Amino acid sequence: MIRDSRGRARTRGRGRPAGRGVFSVAVNGVEDDLDRIAHWLANARYVTVLTGAGISTDSGIPDFRGPNGVWTKNPDAEKTATLQYYLSDPEVRRRAWQNRITSGMWSADPNAAHRALVELERMDRLHALVTQNVDGLHHAAGQSDEIVVEIHGNVREVKCMTCGWRGPMHDTLERVRSGEADPECTACGGILKSATISFGEDLVADDLMRSQIAAGRADVFLAIGTSLVVYPAAGLPEIALRNGGRLVVMNAEETPYDTVAHAVVRDPLGTVLPALVDRVASVGNIRPSR
Repeated sequence: MIRDSRGRARTRGRGRPAGRGVFSVAVNGVEDDLDRIAHWLANARYVTVLTGAGISTDSGIPDFRGPNGVWTKNPDAEKTATLQYYLSDPEVRRRAWQNRITSGMWSADPNAAHRALVELERMDRLHALVTQNVDGLHHAAGQSDEIVVEIHGNVREVKCMTCGWRGPMHDTLERVRSGEADPECTACGGILKSATISFGEDLVADDLMRSQIAAGRADVFLAIGTSLVVYPAAGLPEIALRNGGRLVVMNAEETPYDTVAHAVVRDPLGTVLPALVDRVASVGNIRPSR
């Protein structure tokens, strides 16, 4: 049984029965199993990837719910990402703007895991990439814009919660550095926020639809570096399973989908993803570009 972020039971549809055919992978241990995943990718007609904060930790950006996660260490920090608190409490907004100024996202570079996914795309083994991350590192790594869906938005832009105005984040951060603790929209005086999707805020309908279609088309669905507890993104693997796709979970911590996944990978993403790409290239007789 799959449960959502509030612990409520969710049905699996026509997915695999729990515990059947599931295996765990260790790069230095069960390498044959990693080869098996490579065969699935090499022979798939359509591959979809969902990424979460875990793929960016090697770039120096902490995750949220891991043992050293931002919200694990400071549960109160989650208020800055919750729309209700952000709109109603100026102090939460001031704290959020200071967090944006000091964020490691601005100096972070893509890591080996990001680059491995770019390589999969170049090999025509990755057709849709849905990311819960707002850091823009998939784009920075060279992933094609047309296959990336930033389902939780991005930090590159600012949006007004009243009139819908949008502008570059850099310009608004300069206003904060100049002394505006809680900058207002220059067009209407409304509240400004990063162009990310906060808790309690609706996703962009087109982004959600594209993500669900990609999940439904997937012969292989890779859930990478995500705890799979934040919906609706966490419902995408269920769509893939319901439509007959194979599910591979690659995450350091347990997820609600581990018992229904076809493979569960615990190894560091910066190690296991490049290793997987090399195996896909070998299976498909494809020469990696790197």
